[in-house]
Amino acid sequence: MIGKLDRSASREDRTAAILDAAWVLAGRDGVAGLTLRGLARELDLSQPSLYEYFESKHALYDALFADGNRQLLGRLENLRLPTDPRRAVKVVLRAFVEFALADEARRQLLFHRPIPGFVPSPESYAIAEAVLARGVDVLEAAGVDDPADVDCIIAMVAGLIDSQASNDPGGTRWTRHLDRLVDLYLDNPRKDAR
Repeated sequence: MIGKLDRSASREDRTAAILDAAWVLAGRDGVAGLTLRGLARELDLSQPSLYEYFESKHALYDALFADGNRQLLGRLENLRLPTDPRRAVKVVLRAFVEFALADEARRQLLFHRPIPGFVPSPESYAIAEAVLARGVDVLEAAGVDDPADVDCIIAMVAGLIDSQASNDPGGTRWTRHLDRLVDLYLDNPRKDAR
């Protein structure tokens, strides 16, 4: 058991504790293996008690999606960026890659679609869009201002993350090439992607 929910805590703190417990269970059982019944059991609650916080399993996933993106946005906003735009891109992308690889369950929920039928709410998705906007701002400062180029960099970094997670979890086989990939892309502006 993860531990009893402190019912004397504020609703906000109880909700945060439930989300923390849900992340632990998602890490143990996989995102798709997360159940309200299992979460309630781990918190020594009745399952109906969880409905006071989340009206459905998808509402819990939505809260986790928002929570994970808030964590990532906070990390990106707290970075001390170098003044050199290219180095700033590398710092932001490195922080993004490290965040994505630090927690498999969180990576799956934020960057893949592991739950059939789950679509983040507009409010939760807005946080993910703020994460993207932070990255786009740094890319634009480095001269990457075409949306097609941004898409290419996103695809490149996503492929690097997935290769690392799938083929060398905990290692550096692919992540060690991140700076090189950034240099290759920034040194070779696209001629025509259309």
